[in-house]
Amino acid sequence: MAGVTAAAPAWDRFAHWPRLPARAALFALLLAIVASALVPITAEDPTAQRAPPAKTAQALPQATPAERPRDDDLALYDRVIERIRHGENYYDFVVDEHRRQDYPVRPGLAVRLPTLAYIEAWIGEPGQVAASLILLAAVLAAWWRRLGEEPGGREHRPLAIALLLAGASLGLNRYYFVLHELWAGMLLALSFGLHRPGRWGASLAAAALALAIREHALPFVLLIAAMAFWRRDWKEGAAWSLLVAAFFAGLAVHLHLVAEHVLPGDRPSPSWLALRGLSGWLSDFVLASNLRFLPHWLAGPAVVLILLGWAGWKSPAGSFGTLLYLGYGTAFMIAGRPGNFYWGAVIAPALFVALVFTPVALRSLWRSSRADAAG
Repeated sequence: MAGVTAAAPAWDRFAHWPRLPARAALFALLLAIVASALVPITAEDPTAQRAPPAKTAQALPQATPAERPRDDDLALYDRVIERIRHGENYYDFVVDEHRRQDYPVRPGLAVRLPTLAYIEAWIGEPGQVAASLILLAAVLAAWWRRLGEEPGGREHRPLAIALLLAGASLGLNRYYFVLHELWAGMLLALSFGLHRPGRWGASLAAAALALAIREHALPFVLLIAAMAFWRRDWKEGAAWSLLVAAFFAGLAVHLHLVAEHVLPGDRPSPSWLALRGLSGWLSDFVLASNLRFLPHWLAGPAVVLILLGWAGWKSPAGSFGTLLYLGYGTAFMIAGRPGNFYWGAVIAPALFVALVFTPVALRSLWRSSRADAAG
């Protein structure tokens, strides 16, 4: 047993773990898998009086979007894009449009940043289809190259890319082309795939566009900046920090322009502090990704096993992915109402990549847990 462990590749994080930590990790993993198979995965508020109850793991439409009535949120974005296309200024009408449809405008964050609306008004529906295909191809190409350069990535690359395609194909859902999280998530997947220490310009550009579309991309940017500073790459850390500063400056302008049109009687948004716990984490990861096609008892444990794959992949990408998904998962446990499940689309496209490393991580944890005390 010791010889097998010693021969394990350097990127196999758990291969060299001591016996007791490995056993503790396996026990924690078992608890997490059981819990994830039992807790609710739903887009419905359990305190709301609705009938019939929502189905789990099926929040996004599976097919025939033309036969489905337009969701209210998406219909609002459709109207905004149409009015921009006819020459109106976003801030001249967006608050009134929210008010007319009884959508909250307080705080100003309840009103989306205008970036995506202007882009989609300019390129039209054919342009949106083309952009989605180009972006998907760019994500796959970026990750193909990154996996070829990462420890352990080259030998697992074909299957990892297939898993990436399964996750990133979410970006081809035409029904959701007006959804900000969809595009921000694909751009963050591209930024993740493009990033290298010392070669981060293209990654920063993709993340900047994601941040301009949806502020929920901010934790990604903060994490990548923090890791640059951790490596003592002051130049890169400063560049990402400047992006954060520019974002907050732009956000301040956005909030000011929205506030100019808000009336005292306008509807406030319900609190986003929901404290949903593990259900929030799993619901946002599952319902906003293609894991929604799985039954509940498989979808929840799949999230846990994917995170194990990220944690077991000892590489720059593995370390960043582990912190990224743990960070967003923790945030979803605290913030976001059940109906905000689509926030998970911000980090869904690249989620599946590390599933290819899950069998290695499981095997290594098991072997390490059985190693002799002397080994």
